[in-house]
Amino acid sequence: MKSIDPKDMTRLPGRPLAPSDRFRFRCHEGLTCFNRCCRNLNLFLYPYDVIRLRKNLNLDSDQFLDRHVDVVLREGNFFPDVLLRMADNTSKTCPFLSEKGCTVYTDRPDTCRTFPVEQGILFKDRPGSEEIVSFFRPPDFCLGQHEDQELTLTRWAEDQQAETYNRMTARWAGVKALFHNDPWGPEGVNGPKGKMAFMAAYNIDRFRDFVFQSSFLKRYRIKKALAQKLRVSDRELMLFGFDWIRYFVWGIASKNIRA
Repeated sequence: MKSIDPKDMTRLPGRPLAPSDRFRFRCHEGLTCFNRCCRNLNLFLYPYDVIRLRKNLNLDSDQFLDRHVDVVLREGNFFPDVLLRMADNTSKTCPFLSEKGCTVYTDRPDTCRTFPVEQGILFKDRPGSEEIVSFFRPPDFCLGQHEDQELTLTRWAEDQQAETYNRMTARWAGVKALFHNDPWGPEGVNGPKGKMAFMAAYNIDRFRDFVFQSSFLKRYRIKKALAQKLRVSDRELMLFGFDWIRYFVWGIASKNIRA
């Protein structure tokens, strides 16, 4: 999910979808293009994708990031993007694609669940006026767009069990949008502050160690009930990490973090 400038709306590819709009789509094994969309991708992974995938694969965060992720810093960006590393074969297939289909289907990333819909957040001038916008954008080869099943955005999200994923990705997009400006100064994104922010977003195991094994709880006041949740829930810790990035990098106050 990307942040969108209002002036770019008319130039974006795909058909805009309002909540009440309908589109036709159905993907199944009977289509000759089945799984073709799982090849040669720039598949962005968001923090919630990572905590779900690494648990599905029974890997810790370091192992997952080392084996399955490419971290890239695109020109004009001030926070790195995380992309799923494709398999080393001629088709550059998704590493989780088998002859029978997706091997991590129950924990597949948000982008996979939402396909062929793409989503972004439209940031307007007034704080708090952010709006999720959606576009119907199947590739030309996709035959699923010619099927009879008629859908709305809500029905498709329910069908793909994408509601939580969409919500978590939107939360991250709000944090990521802050990095349209450079917060790092001379030290750059690879300095201590940048490494701290990346850890809080994408390395849930190291971030948990930081919260509970360092002097963090001596320097910051965290409510006892919240601390208990952070010990056991990756999702709650991830959301806390978003608060920490806002506070640590940008100085944005949080009710959950008090010196």
